[in-house]
Amino acid sequence: MFFKNKIAKQVDTSPTYWEYVKRQFAKNKRALYASYVVIVLLFVAIFADFLANDKPIVMKYNGEWYAPVLKEYVVEFGIGQWPKEFINIKWKDLETDAELWPLIRYKATTQDKSIPQYAAPMTEGNNGQHFIGTDKLGQDVAAGMIHGTRISLSVGLVAMSIAFIIGVFLGTLAGFYGDDKFQVSRIRLILNVCFLPFAYFYGFMVRSFVLSEAISTSIFTFIIQFLLSLLIFAGVLLLPNLLTIPLKKIKRFGKKVNIPLDILLTRFIEVVVSVPVLVLILVIIAIAKPSIYNVMIIIGLVSWTGIARFVRAELLKIRQLEYIEAADALGYSNMRKMFRHAVPNALSPVFISVAFGIAAAILVEAFLSFLGIGVPVDTITWGKLLNLSRSNSSAWWLAIFPGLAIFVTVTVFNLIGEGLTDALDPKLKK
Repeated sequence: MFFKNKIAKQVDTSPTYWEYVKRQFAKNKRALYASYVVIVLLFVAIFADFLANDKPIVMKYNGEWYAPVLKEYVVEFGIGQWPKEFINIKWKDLETDAELWPLIRYKATTQDKSIPQYAAPMTEGNNGQHFIGTDKLGQDVAAGMIHGTRISLSVGLVAMSIAFIIGVFLGTLAGFYGDDKFQVSRIRLILNVCFLPFAYFYGFMVRSFVLSEAISTSIFTFIIQFLLSLLIFAGVLLLPNLLTIPLKKIKRFGKKVNIPLDILLTRFIEVVVSVPVLVLILVIIAIAKPSIYNVMIIIGLVSWTGIARFVRAELLKIRQLEYIEAADALGYSNMRKMFRHAVPNALSPVFISVAFGIAAAILVEAFLSFLGIGVPVDTITWGKLLNLSRSNSSAWWLAIFPGLAIFVTVTVFNLIGEGLTDALDPKLKK
């Protein structure tokens, strides 16, 4: 027993890399407090319907208990319907046995016609239920701020999730294969190049009208049609790859050809970077049906270049390390070496880019909403509330609170990005 305890004391108890990162991040008090603010914002975004709603959270009616807020989710997803007695009713006038209301008894789009336009906070014209005032339609600003939190964080997180997937995938291909490791047979290259115009023609040119109609209908319809076009595109390219199987047995055709994948993807990244992002977003939004989902996807599709560059740079270093060479010696496939061994060790700088990217996406969405572009009329966002202050300069609360929310949210994500930059810097490790 004595020897076992002695051996146990000799076990290495040094912190892991991510434990070290966590400890370094905690030393940055500004970044740490910023992360607490983000947690609060996420809580508000997730439970927005329970914080501001024109329906009770739970109520007892005619001896039965109901949860109208949860029922609303069921109805919106199309898996249920409202009982007949709750269709087209005023929930505030409903006589119940017991009820629990949200903190704010209004939705972002609920109009209170019992008060004058632009009711300021804490004034006689305000009925005491609108904590930070109303707009010109009598809509509660506090409810708009709460539901706007969900919109802003959703745009930032969804957009950067899309950018993360695209950037990591293309950056991995460019960095891992470089210009000398991606090889295909000569016949495979020739046949794929010959069939590529046909695949594009049948996949996208023939269906261009369908795709244009889909993008003007809804983003989900467009995604379905776009995936169908990709399926046709891949189906046409499947034919030359099947023909390659017997033909590559011929010595002349079966010879391997090197493809400089790194330089091709790098030039593609440079082309995307050279396109003015805001102009591209405005052009796409102008031809698409207004939808907050369109905004999320468009921002994500143009925000991946920085992530791709970070991953590429890291992979160019990692592919030369000993554990990748050991994986080569063990005969692991390239996919396993890339996504199981190389990519997890290349994501440290990507998290920094994602944190700054979320702040940038939220700022772009606020800018578009301020201009009234890309967001449906019935969707309340911080930028739209800020825009309402232009029509009445005396309605200071429509400028102060949304502007402060945008400033705080963008700032905390930038502070988190700075904190991650310091925490992930190996030069600071002692």
